[in-house]
Amino acid sequence: MQPEMHTNFPSSEQKNWKVWWQLTRPHTLTASFVPVLLGTALAIQETTIHFGMFFAMLLASLLIQAATNMFNEYYDFKRGLDNEESVGIGGAIVRNGIKPKTVMNLAFTLYGVSILIGVYICANSSWWLALIGLISMGIGYLYTGGPLPIAYTPFGEIFAGFFMGMLIILIAFFIQTGTVTTTSVLVSIPILILVGAILLSNNIRDLDGDKEFGRKTLAILLGRNGAIKLLASMFIVSYVWVFILIAMNIISPWLAIVVLSAPKAIKATKGFIGKTVPITMMPAMQATAQTNTIFGFLLSIGLFLGYFL
Repeated sequence: MQPEMHTNFPSSEQKNWKVWWQLTRPHTLTASFVPVLLGTALAIQETTIHFGMFFAMLLASLLIQAATNMFNEYYDFKRGLDNEESVGIGGAIVRNGIKPKTVMNLAFTLYGVSILIGVYICANSSWWLALIGLISMGIGYLYTGGPLPIAYTPFGEIFAGFFMGMLIILIAFFIQTGTVTTTSVLVSIPILILVGAILLSNNIRDLDGDKEFGRKTLAILLGRNGAIKLLASMFIVSYVWVFILIAMNIISPWLAIVVLSAPKAIKATKGFIGKTVPITMMPAMQATAQTNTIFGFLLSIGLFLGYFL
C-alpha cells in the first residue's frame, strides 16, 4: 500500500477557493460573529457605536476562530484521529491533499493578521486587551495543541463557552463603552452555555472514536445518554435565564423573542436520541450550532427593539 502523499496545494481539479474556504470550517464561524454582534447590541444602550471598532473586532474574532479550526485539523491529523472516512471535519489534509505544514503556517498567518487588528483595537480602547487577546489566542492553540489538549479533557465546553462566547461579548461591549457592566455579564451567560453546547454536541457525535483514542471528554465521562440530557439541560437553562432577566426587569421584554429559536434546540436534542453512528448525528450537531446562531441573533434583535421602540 502506497503511503499517502501531501502537496503544498490541492490537485488541479481541487485547486479552487472552495477547498480553502472549507479549511476555515465556515459553519463554525457564526460562533464568533454572534458574540460580537450581541456585545455591540448591548453597547448601543450605553453609547454611540464606533463601527470601525465593531468591524475590527468582528474580523479579528473570525480570523482567530478560523485559525483555531486549522490547529484542530492539523493536530487531529497528526494524532491519527482524522482519516478519509472521518465525519464532520474540514478535510483539507486527509481528503484534499494539502500539506499539514501549510495548514499550520496559514493558521499562524491568520493569528498574525489578528494581532495587527488587535493593535488598532487596543490603541483605541485599552492595552490591557492585548494581554486578554494573547491569552485567548493561546487557548485557541492549546485547545487541540500542546502536550495535554483541552479538547481531550472534560473542560473543553467550559473553555470554549467562556473564551468564544462570554469573553468576546464583553470585549465587544468594552471597546465601545470603556467598561463592563453587570447586565453585559448576565446577558452573555446564555451564549457561554450555547457555545459550550456546540462542543458538547461534537463530542457526543465523536464519543466512540474519542474513547478509542483515550480522550476524557465530558460526553465520555457522562455516557451518551447522560451527555444528551446535559445538552437538553443547557438549552433549557439558556431560555429560562433570559426570562428570569426579563422578570427581574434587567432586560427588555423584547428579548423574549429568543423563543423563536426553541424548535432548533428541540430538533438538536431529539436528533441525538437513539443514535450511535456519527453520520446520523450530523443534523443534530448542525441544529445545535444553528440554535446558538439564531438565539444570539434574536437576543441582539431584542436589544435593538428594546432600545429603539
